[in-house]
Amino acid sequence: MSTDRPDMRISDAEREIVVAQLNAAVAEGRLTLAEFEERVDGVLRSRTFGEVEPFVGDLPQKGAIAPKDQQEIRNHSSSLKRTGRWTVPRRLMISTRAGSVKLDFTEAVFSSQLVEVQLDARSSSIDLVLPRGATADIDSIAPHSSSLQQKVPAAHDADRSGVGSGIVLRIGGEVRSSRVRVRYQRRFWRWRW
Repeated sequence: MSTDRPDMRISDAEREIVVAQLNAAVAEGRLTLAEFEERVDGVLRSRTFGEVEPFVGDLPQKGAIAPKDQQEIRNHSSSLKRTGRWTVPRRLMISTRAGSVKLDFTEAVFSSQLVEVQLDARSSSIDLVLPRGATADIDSIAPHSSSLQQKVPAAHDADRSGVGSGIVLRIGGEVRSSRVRVRYQRRFWRWRW
């Protein structure tokens, strides 16, 4: 991570960007999981840009280190599932026709505390599994002959009660003849789904 002033303090948001870069390096096969864990630990303890540099200095840099701010997921007559460790952009667009989409955010790395999710669904099902403590706002979804289920606290309720991890999903868009469910991961003994 290059900066003109290595003694300048690094913000939490900039640390998250560096963690997202390390996550991408693991996905590309540049780092092992052990190296990733060690580097993430070091980045989270760092106070300045100079202290972060050794953890990313040997990785390729394409301009400034920044996650993609926006990602589009398209699905047509298929089943799409994303689980495990992945980087969540600030804005996520999901377009699906006659398919099912399941996004599991429980192990994901968030590039921002607020994630905007824009839906465009026709005859589909969308299942969003949030990490414990995250909240959601589905008030901006326009349903037409559709079912909406929110089994996590609303963002405004969490603000008042003081609960929540700080991760907020603002979900909007239009769904027709579809089902949208926002929930936490279910557990029973050894099984999780």
